[in-house]
Amino acid sequence: MESFVGATAVQVSVGQEPCMGDDSGFEVFDDAVAGDARDPYPELALARDAHPVQRLEMSNMPHDQAQPVFVVYRYDDVLEVLRDGETFSSAHITEFIMGEVMGRYILVGMDNPGHRRYRALVSTAFRRNALARWEAELIEPVAGELIDRFAGRGRAELVREFTFPYPTKVTAGLLGLPGEDYQQFQRWSAAILSVHGNRDRAVAASAEVKDYLAGILAQRRREPRQDLISDLAHAELDGEHLTAEEIFSFLRLLLPAGVETTYRSTGNLLFCLLARPGQLAAVRADRSLVPQAVEEALRFETPLLNATRLAARDTVLSGVPIPAGSTLILMLGAANRDQSRWPDPGRFDIFRDPKVHISFGQGPHICLGMHLARAEISAAVDTVLDRLPNIRLDPEAPPPRIIGIYHRGPTEINVVWD
Repeated sequence: MESFVGATAVQVSVGQEPCMGDDSGFEVFDDAVAGDARDPYPELALARDAHPVQRLEMSNMPHDQAQPVFVVYRYDDVLEVLRDGETFSSAHITEFIMGEVMGRYILVGMDNPGHRRYRALVSTAFRRNALARWEAELIEPVAGELIDRFAGRGRAELVREFTFPYPTKVTAGLLGLPGEDYQQFQRWSAAILSVHGNRDRAVAASAEVKDYLAGILAQRRREPRQDLISDLAHAELDGEHLTAEEIFSFLRLLLPAGVETTYRSTGNLLFCLLARPGQLAAVRADRSLVPQAVEEALRFETPLLNATRLAARDTVLSGVPIPAGSTLILMLGAANRDQSRWPDPGRFDIFRDPKVHISFGQGPHICLGMHLARAEISAAVDTVLDRLPNIRLDPEAPPPRIIGIYHRGPTEINVVWD
């Protein structure tokens, strides 16, 4: 859940034109990472109603074929698991899933007390009061410069031309790295996230990230700047500092996670509004509605549909015995559409009574950079509405769609304006 991260902002050049072919890494995000094009929500609703905590007949998890697997669908049950880090461990994420490509120190794959110490140190580099500066000096300029490239054209495909490069450029700026390197960040991100489909490629990309950053980290230790790497290099809590390996692990997580989920969330919100002209008009007329539109889109189209935990001890969840060692698959997408919490949950409605969704997680692993993510998505919507008057879906293009059974996002959003 600690998938979005933020940093001290610096002014950054947007750099070169984005590559729209395979070299950008988009096809890997769109296919191997997202999953297929089926709409998972009808099946999730049926499963949630039939068996809120479902025990699978046999495990197909890589770490232990003998241990059972449980799928958790309801909001209250998912929330209980996320909040109870003592009973439901995250350590398997490092050991069995992502440790080989991200390193030993992965926030999403640590338990206390190590997680508490590491998160506290990293958090010193993400002061919430810096968010206004990030927005003014980095996020809004990046959004504006990207839109400058096509604003005079009258039509665009927003995913590849805007939402996909946007968070990568922001991340490059947060790190204080050359803006023109953002395409390389996209390729590394795609490679690391596709570890289960192409392990050798993912491991090679992980090594390349470390090699790229090692010299920069050493330099920032000697001569700090106003950027995230400098903040991490000099973060201190009760006399403790982050080691180089801890910083490399964190940055390996930052590259794919901060880029991948934010790009999907931004596209999801733009799609949801453009597909509903009445709600789009309301947001255009009253920008104070943007924050609640962001939250509704995060609930309605959860960018990451599931998370996993490992039972550290025997327990019971909604009356179902969970033996120690069991894997729990938490269906965040199902939890965010739980009808016991949201009336008519399959309807996108920015005016519904606000309730906390679970897309950023809860408990010890609640998303560290959720405020940055919200700022990026909000700035994207504001900039699109400011710069592209009367924006609407292109009636001559195929209707857009959101796909994915692991990650959710639109494949393309063709729009026109005048």
